[in-house]
Amino acid sequence: MIQVNNLRKAFTGVTAVDGVSFDIRQGETFGLLGPNGAGKTTTIHMLTGVLRPDAGEISINGTADPTRLEVRQHLGVAPQALALYEELTAEENIAFLAKLYGLSGPRLKERVNWALEFAGLSGRRGHRIRTYSGGMKRRLNLACALVHDPQVVFLDEPTVGVDPQSRNYIFSGIEALAKEGRTILYTTHYMEEAQRLCDRVAIMDRGRILALDTVDNLINQHGGQALVEAELEGAPPQGVNLPGRSDDGVLRFSSAAPFEEAARLVAAGVKFASFRVDRPNLEVVFLALTGRRLRD
Repeated sequence: MIQVNNLRKAFTGVTAVDGVSFDIRQGETFGLLGPNGAGKTTTIHMLTGVLRPDAGEISINGTADPTRLEVRQHLGVAPQALALYEELTAEENIAFLAKLYGLSGPRLKERVNWALEFAGLSGRRGHRIRTYSGGMKRRLNLACALVHDPQVVFLDEPTVGVDPQSRNYIFSGIEALAKEGRTILYTTHYMEEAQRLCDRVAIMDRGRILALDTVDNLINQHGGQALVEAELEGAPPQGVNLPGRSDDGVLRFSSAAPFEEAARLVAAGVKFASFRVDRPNLEVVFLALTGRRLRD
């Protein structure tokens, strides 16, 4: 569906995107993660035809130039900066954008109603946007990107600054879009979002892709071992080789296969009062690849 090959873009001597390559399969939710200034938004701007790359190739559904109108008509974009008119109502915002995509008549009415329902704003359709909460604006921003029924959707930080209820509502909507077979590119700073929503994830920093795979594979490759803390029930049998240090009856160790290690210990006669495993997650991978230094 989307192919990106050796994409490059520089601004006044600063290379924002430096040889980025990836593909997004039809119906896939693809996460693009990175610290501030990693090049994520610049990449999306090139994929959506807002910017022309200095070098490299982009193909969306077999067409190589996303600046062409016939390509952009089939793209949905929810930008990080809210693209809403504060003095218009929700219905007016959605209808205005739908008309830009050529919708009219019964189809226009149908899609506006669908978008308001999708955003959970049917009951507030006649209220001006300046009266909306941050979460309501974010939901409307997403609905505006979908009103023309695009098959390819770009979501750039779609949950910034929203309350937990709106955030969960947006998640459910994105999952519903994925089930319909839409192709989604999703950028976020929230690792748990990518872990929940994305089929594959690319981690980007300083304009380059550092790693790209499924979340599970990234964790296995870059996350390190799981940490185990187990409370022993009595002293272990003599001669049993414990995998870590036991202090005051609490055994602590790291392992790539913690439950297999637990099964070995139980078979050797070790009894546990409790057994807790802290597995690495996508945030551990992200920090391992991009570093812990502040980027302010």
